[in-house]
Amino acid sequence: MLDRLIDAVRRGHGASLVVRGDPGAGKTALLDHLADRTSRAGCRLVRVAGVQSEMELAFAGLHQLCASLLNEIEGLPAPQRDALRTAFGLIDGAPPDRFHIGLAVLTLLSAVGDERPLICVVDDEQWLDEGSAQVLGFVARRLLADPVGLVFGTREPGGDLAGLPELHVDGLPDEQARALLDAALTAPLDGRVRDLLVAEARGNPLALLELPRGLSADQLAGGFGLPGAMPLTGRIEDSFLRQFEALPAPTRRLILLAAADPSGDPSLVWRAANRLDLPPGAAEPAAEAGLVDFDVQVRFRHPLLRSAVYRSAAQPEKRVVHAALAEATDTVADPDRRAWHRAGAAIGLDEQIAVELESSAGRAQARGGLAAAAAFHERAALLTPDPARRASRLFTAARAKRDAGAFAAAAQLLTTARAGPLHARENAHVEHLRGQIAANRGQNRDAGQLLLDAARLFEPHSVDLARETYLEALWEIAMWTGDRHGLRQEAALAALAAPPSSQPSRPVDDLLDALAPRFANGFTVAAPALTQALSRFLDIAVDSEEARRLLWSGARPAGCLLALELSDTTSWQTLTARNVQLARDAGALVPLELGLHHRALFDIHRGELDTAARLLAENDLIPKMTGRLMGAATGMLLAAWRGDETRTSELIEAMTREARNREVEVPVSYALLAGAVLHNGLGHYQVAADCARQAFELDVFGVGSLVVPELAEAASRTGDAVLAGAAHDWLSERRRMTPTDWAAGMEALGRALLSTGPAAEAGYRESIGCLVRAGLGGQAARAHLLYGEWLRRQNRRSDARAQLRTAFEMLTAMGAQAFAERARQELAAAGETARKRIVETVTTLTAQEALIARLARDGHTNQEIAGQLFLSARTVQYHLRKVFTKLDISSRRELRRALPAAAG
Repeated sequence: MLDRLIDAVRRGHGASLVVRGDPGAGKTALLDHLADRTSRAGCRLVRVAGVQSEMELAFAGLHQLCASLLNEIEGLPAPQRDALRTAFGLIDGAPPDRFHIGLAVLTLLSAVGDERPLICVVDDEQWLDEGSAQVLGFVARRLLADPVGLVFGTREPGGDLAGLPELHVDGLPDEQARALLDAALTAPLDGRVRDLLVAEARGNPLALLELPRGLSADQLAGGFGLPGAMPLTGRIEDSFLRQFEALPAPTRRLILLAAADPSGDPSLVWRAANRLDLPPGAAEPAAEAGLVDFDVQVRFRHPLLRSAVYRSAAQPEKRVVHAALAEATDTVADPDRRAWHRAGAAIGLDEQIAVELESSAGRAQARGGLAAAAAFHERAALLTPDPARRASRLFTAARAKRDAGAFAAAAQLLTTARAGPLHARENAHVEHLRGQIAANRGQNRDAGQLLLDAARLFEPHSVDLARETYLEALWEIAMWTGDRHGLRQEAALAALAAPPSSQPSRPVDDLLDALAPRFANGFTVAAPALTQALSRFLDIAVDSEEARRLLWSGARPAGCLLALELSDTTSWQTLTARNVQLARDAGALVPLELGLHHRALFDIHRGELDTAARLLAENDLIPKMTGRLMGAATGMLLAAWRGDETRTSELIEAMTREARNREVEVPVSYALLAGAVLHNGLGHYQVAADCARQAFELDVFGVGSLVVPELAEAASRTGDAVLAGAAHDWLSERRRMTPTDWAAGMEALGRALLSTGPAAEAGYRESIGCLVRAGLGGQAARAHLLYGEWLRRQNRRSDARAQLRTAFEMLTAMGAQAFAERARQELAAAGETARKRIVETVTTLTAQEALIARLARDGHTNQEIAGQLFLSARTVQYHLRKVFTKLDISSRRELRRALPAAAG
């Protein structure tokens, strides 16, 4: 596999590989072989390794990788260049977005590879800092047409490497294991001891080489003193320690110095050694034993040796070497490393060092190193003498941990912080953060209650914070738990009782003043406030700071859901498009993921199922940052509209199971909605009615406009006059309170389904006209179908055929196969034969090719497309060449002609 990877890179294709295996299995040896082959193949090699004690230093591994390439950084687009420089601390600036950094590294590696094929080798990936691991995993997934190879050596791949090709390094077979053991021995070995060593090593080459070291001839001959029952890694480390302990005391201290500072800088180690009066010859026994080389760079024979040495040292000895390293570290050039070593040398609590660590946290935060900032804050808190200040710093550390995605660690720090002492306002902030962390961890029921409690605690101290937190609580409850256990009603009543805003009304205040009465008193009471809140969202300037702040806030989908609640397709279209564009421009992948979900939902209901599918396919290209259920809801609804019974049923089952495990009911309402759509299409009206009724009763914000029309159709077909009447009453209220074309069209359809004679016909015709004006092609096609079915039952066969033919053509064109089949069967019953058709896509373009083609058609450059889709410009050009071939064109100018609007 390694040779194939080199060949692929030499041919101009990107490649990535994860070499995985236990410590000592031979991963590094394989990477050494790869490095040798790379040089002989004429490729450029960059090799780095993760270091365990640098895991908390922001982008330390990434800086290692890019250090020799930074002369190429000037050629990067300005936003990427600035993001990378800021991350490396080369310039000051706002904390860079993690994915702008990733795109910068991708562009940088691609540019270097253009000059000469490039292979990057990352050993001990499991010890990379979090930021570096995320960025390199991001880059590895996007190497396609770039002459760049990225190879990771790791023990157990984490989520950042999930899905990449793997090469598993297994242990040696017994025969080879015995041969390697014999080659490593310098004294006779009892046969039973050999069998025991081979069995304990389980084919691990490092274990076979290291286990016998340090054992006396008597021990090897009789088996006495062999390692006991401990994990393999522990036995290897024990072997290293035996060799380490056999060295002279000055050499052991020198090695501990090197283990405590993994920078590999021998000048730093020797400056610290001079402060400890270690002789220059202290390094020689370590080199002679083959344990550590103090050359151009300090190198340990194996990372397990470094970790074993450091962990085995007594705490007083660790403090001595950290103090020496702190004194030897330049205060100006590397203040963060100096602060870290000073913390390691501290005896007891020390406010001065805590202040230094806080400064280091600020610098790490400015570079985008969230995990590093969290580590510095935590260490500062633990060194703080004053109990109140310690609690405050623990809260800050917890918030930093949360921002870094370490939710469990953040929760633990908050538990300690709550022990206080805390002021009342600080306690409110702690409860607020507890609620946010619970939401991050998918503990939605707990999150809603915690946020509600925090909002009440904020009231005496800050009206604005209280209102923002009430909105956060209400939004969390409404969007996830629904009215389970009456919590939504409780939160709504508490928000209604909250003091008014102390400043001119903000969009946040308008939204709270709309949602609270909606959940406390119903839609009719809240409709004017909901309309005002939607208007405020529409009035926010796209390029304003407020728009950017809302993009990242918990209320970012609020505008889209307000439009859904008010059955306002014009606002729905505007806000979904704006959210997607804002997220693209900001390089904000998590908001982009949610924005694509809402936009695809809109496209489904306007009948553009292929467009929705392309958006969801793009969503799949985005690295998954969270475990949100709602990202799967639109895919489930798309499958239902397409009439794919098997796929829809699988998705419904998975979503329902996960939602019940998390004690949330809002995703269940989407699953029920999908079931209603699917079974209305298949003609299983009783099942559809049951699904729609349950979703209707859940009363989830924004879902009613989608589910009640399904309820009206299914109830009328099953003859359930009570249920059909309830659906029509709901639709009538919506039309009265929000007189939009969508509301009017759906009310007219519900009325037609309950009526007879001219009243029914008038309702069908009115419905079709309103839905067409609303831009809801999918709903209009289904109204044609219902009208045609009604006409056939009235024995108006000719009129029925006209409506059914229209429905069949529209539904077939959009790919709604179950509804199209219903129309075909009705046409046959009306006396006209229509052939079953499978809709062919406009082209054979993949989802990613179609998206790139559309952007190129609309005038975007390769670099701009690369920035939007988080690819390299070279990969964009590769896809465009394939697009030109498939469309039989030769230039970008021909894309507008060759790519119809339906494909874009």
